[in-house]
Amino acid sequence: MRTQIRQRRQLLSSQQQSHKASLLTSCLIEHNKVITASNIALYLANDGELDPQPFIHWCWQQNKNIFLPVIHPFSQGHLLFLRYTENTVMITNQYGIKEPKLDIRQLCLLSDLDILFTPLVAFDRNGNRLGMGGGFYDRTLANWFKNTSSNFSLHKNQQQTQMTTYGRLYPIGLAHDCQQVDKIEGELWDIPLPEIITPTKTFKFNTN
Repeated sequence: MRTQIRQRRQLLSSQQQSHKASLLTSCLIEHNKVITASNIALYLANDGELDPQPFIHWCWQQNKNIFLPVIHPFSQGHLLFLRYTENTVMITNQYGIKEPKLDIRQLCLLSDLDILFTPLVAFDRNGNRLGMGGGFYDRTLANWFKNTSSNFSLHKNQQQTQMTTYGRLYPIGLAHDCQQVDKIEGELWDIPLPEIITPTKTFKFNTN
């Protein structure tokens, strides 16, 4: 399935990609969490992924801080998030993807992010998602999910206390409409997302 869906999005022409990126931007700039966000993590499109670059430029114009994932140099399989501006020095990582050159001064802790937009390969109507297979975002969001899941069973005041302690992070998946499939068999380590947005639709899920 991963190969099939990757080929499906790779077949989109540059004109189609540009149009879908524009539709995505129009959707995101009206999102309530985007409007109130200060620190937003995104990604640079690769392998036919839905391109958030026009949205990134809009965020810069709104004085919102943008951060990109960087492969952690010491903790294998994990990500760091570094500030991204028009003047950021970029390097190419081991997967051929551009990322900011490591500078600890530009680091943003996960708990200080308002939104983390993640790419994905495929998703279904139940919120199951299929990534590229490296598990980077699953590891990155594991503690967030554990904390959020436990919050469902807590009293409202206790929920607020725990969420304040952990942070205000809200993950959202971004994908082309053609990446939706009938069903994905999730693994135990897969982290479901509360929301997935395509250029034409928004899907919200209960991650409990």
